[in-house]
Amino acid sequence: MSDIAITFAILLVVVIAFVSNRIPVGLVAIGASLALYFTGVLDLTQALAGFGDPAVIFIATLFVVSEGLDASGVTTWAGQELIARVGDSRTRLIVLMLLLVAGLTALISVNGAVAALLPVIVVIGVRLGRSPSQLLMPLVFGAHAGSMLALTGTPVNVIVSEAAATYGGRPFGFFEFALVGIPLVAGTIVIVLVLGERLLPSRKPRGLPTDFSEHARILIEQYRLDDALGLISRTSGVAEVVIPPRSEFVGDTVFPGMVTDSGDLVILAIQRKGEDLGPGEATLAVGDVLLLRGAWAALDETLDDPNVLVVDSPEQVRRQTIPLGLGAREAIVVLGAMVVLLATGVVPSVVAGLLAAGAMVLLRVVTVDGAYRAINWTTVVLVAGMIPLSTAMTLTGAADQVADALVGVVRNAGPYALLAGLFAITAVFGQLISNMATALIVIPIAVAAAVELGVSPQPVLMSVTVAAAASFLTPVATPVNMMVMGPGGYRFGDYWKLGLPLLALSFAVAVFLVPVFWPL
Repeated sequence: MSDIAITFAILLVVVIAFVSNRIPVGLVAIGASLALYFTGVLDLTQALAGFGDPAVIFIATLFVVSEGLDASGVTTWAGQELIARVGDSRTRLIVLMLLLVAGLTALISVNGAVAALLPVIVVIGVRLGRSPSQLLMPLVFGAHAGSMLALTGTPVNVIVSEAAATYGGRPFGFFEFALVGIPLVAGTIVIVLVLGERLLPSRKPRGLPTDFSEHARILIEQYRLDDALGLISRTSGVAEVVIPPRSEFVGDTVFPGMVTDSGDLVILAIQRKGEDLGPGEATLAVGDVLLLRGAWAALDETLDDPNVLVVDSPEQVRRQTIPLGLGAREAIVVLGAMVVLLATGVVPSVVAGLLAAGAMVLLRVVTVDGAYRAINWTTVVLVAGMIPLSTAMTLTGAADQVADALVGVVRNAGPYALLAGLFAITAVFGQLISNMATALIVIPIAVAAAVELGVSPQPVLMSVTVAAAASFLTPVATPVNMMVMGPGGYRFGDYWKLGLPLLALSFAVAVFLVPVFWPL
């Protein structure tokens, strides 16, 4: 078999594996790289080059920056500001919600923005008597539109910008994406306002994220505590723990006000079978519940103990209840500095990302362990593993063959037909497999087609970017589409109803608006 045939065979297997969803996507991507090496299509350096690619490293740093904003309460503050301004107006809720998620997405990526705002939006829906299914899908689709506002909106932007630098002579600017991102956000808001209520289900969800907004009040009432305690603050919080079977603490004598053996937590109350044991001493038994208070860091570290079961994660409670907590100012400054570096191009984007991620750790906004946990390694491995396949399609001429076929179809219809054809290919793949994997597959085809038709690669690549962001029709298209499926009570067939008009909007932007700003 020729190298071209082998590359197409590997691509076919990869697509089938992604669509079947039976093998982890990271494993599929690594398998593709290894297959290209063992078949001799790429040498070892080329097959593993993706893991050292600057775009991959930059994507990893964005997860750390996003974690800093979330861990310090910046995103919680943004959500609480939304709650304060919504009132009982659906129009105001939709407009402010989509503007907020779009803005956050532009800075901290789609996954980070949706994960941070999902509990907030559910709480707002409950308070206003609206089903979460009427709100969560618009939240996700608004994030997809917002991903086109800046370079940091999605890893696809980073990948495409690097391709633009390689094939088009220059990368896309940090805010250059906003030329199409702003119309996409505005159009999404209008479509959701006009069609959302009719096209979205009103359904009871299968599961909702826990709402901790009233956590302190509930604990005060349950344990009959003095209100003057301010159970939850920027520096300290509380946690409920249960004594499990075979715990070493069974039989220990404790009392309210006692300092734990670690020396950094205080027992506020003890309950057995829902009844408070009072201020005196008690001998711990299996099933007893203790309310502990201490610094947030102490709660996180000390309660990582198999001898107790934590009822609610202190970290989750803190993130939902403390706006602009410890490190918030530092996180905002770091984010601002990164944006300035990226917007001005003083240093390469990967350097700006590494500086920002490092600053988050040095300023103790994020711990070293927290930084490692924050990185979505599936995304990193997926992009790194798929880059060699993209390289193989270019080096072997496989991309040229597909481009030849595409150009043969659209040659007489002109460059706009090329954009339409590339949009269709990208959008179809993007509903079935990761939009990042889709972009890496389509980019070499798009560039080859642009060269053959004699048009600039810049508008072609931007059109592909818009199409990759149009992952609206299925829940498997992106992680955030899946993220809201349970809380929203959605079914597989719910997505395409609102997704189709948004896909049409993206098509219009990709085919007709992109050439206005990036001439063919």
